[in-house]
Amino acid sequence: MAAVAEAPRAEPSSLGQFRTFARRNPTIVAGASLLLFIAVIAVIAGLIAGDAQFMNPSDRLHGPSAAHWFGTDNLGRDVYARTVFGSRISLVVGVAVATVSIIFGLTIGLVAGYYRRLDAPVMRLMDGLMAIPAILLAIALVSLNKASVGIVVVAISIPEIPRVVRLVRSVVLTTREQPFIEAAIGGGSRHRKIILRHILPSTIAPLIVQATYVMASAILTEAALSFLGAGVPPEIPTWGNMIASSRLYLASAPWTIFFPGTCLALVVLAVNLMGDGLRDRLDPRLARRM
Repeated sequence: MAAVAEAPRAEPSSLGQFRTFARRNPTIVAGASLLLFIAVIAVIAGLIAGDAQFMNPSDRLHGPSAAHWFGTDNLGRDVYARTVFGSRISLVVGVAVATVSIIFGLTIGLVAGYYRRLDAPVMRLMDGLMAIPAILLAIALVSLNKASVGIVVVAISIPEIPRVVRLVRSVVLTTREQPFIEAAIGGGSRHRKIILRHILPSTIAPLIVQATYVMASAILTEAALSFLGAGVPPEIPTWGNMIASSRLYLASAPWTIFFPGTCLALVVLAVNLMGDGLRDRLDPRLARRM
């Protein structure tokens, strides 16, 4: 009797793979989708919003309407336009701080964790930097220099770098004691090769998760600095200075604070959701349960 040839198994479609991934990782998909939507809005802000600086005192503190979707503020400026353009500053600061912190923190953490002679002095320096509040540092830097986005990024990044250094150092110390690292050292491999080829890959997963938390923290800190007047220049619309300039009109015009505050909360929620999902996905102990 002739053997019946088995029919080839159909490869799962891209849509099917995405559905499976979304079912297993709902927080990653939800957070990434919301963050991507806000990022697209920020990129095309000039196409979907009007002039965020235009003032029309005769329209001051008008409620949401067809002409002004989010109403107007105390100077007659369109709250919708300012909210849309304000998303640019928050995302730029968040991404910039996360990038700077990860680059410097990864480099310093690898060196401190691998070279034991440098471990103690480097970590004491990091402990000192962690004691500096980002808000007070930003106020000091703004008082010495002109307020700008760069100053805000530097002020927020300095206290965040030690946290990344401590994370990377802990991973390096654990990985350095593994048998394959000792075998590579005993085999005469160069330290640079050991760090880049054997130790660096083990830090990628925790760094990805840490980057999302740094980004969320940076966005909140930037809003707090703008609220205090120590952030970006006041003529640049940000969610923080929008809330600060409208806090006196909360009772009569709550929309001037509600919309930028809601957008700020949504961005931080999206980043935190993505971070929690990535943590569950990249942690081997949690991944086995999923």
